[in-house]
Amino acid sequence: MALSGILTKAEIAAGLQSCQAADSFDYRIFFCKVGLNSKFKEQLTKVFRILDQDKSGFTEEDQLKLFLQNFSASARALTDADTKAFLAGDDSDGDGKTGMDEFQALGKS
Repeated sequence: MALSGILTKAEIAAGLQSCQAADSFDYRIFFCKVGLNSKFKEQLTKVFRILDQDKSGFTEEDQLKLFLQNFSASARALTDADTKAFLAGDDSDGDGKTGMDEFQALGKS
């Protein structure tokens, strides 16, 4: 998995452990557990490009639902409530999607 070059297996496992239950995903806790909050801008850019599966330059709600599965194929999908809370936290301009700048800012929050 491409994220393994940026994050360690232990970081990924800690992040996924923090949100196993439905409606328990908190992007601030997850980013801290996987170490995204301590990564350089270039590393966050690489992560964003992996998450932006359709290469549109944005992650939309349908991509965010599968956010955890980018870290582990066996991870759960985010619930609608998880996804809406995540989008509310990272969509600073209110356009219903997350751009790279928004993701990088989220990673540093």
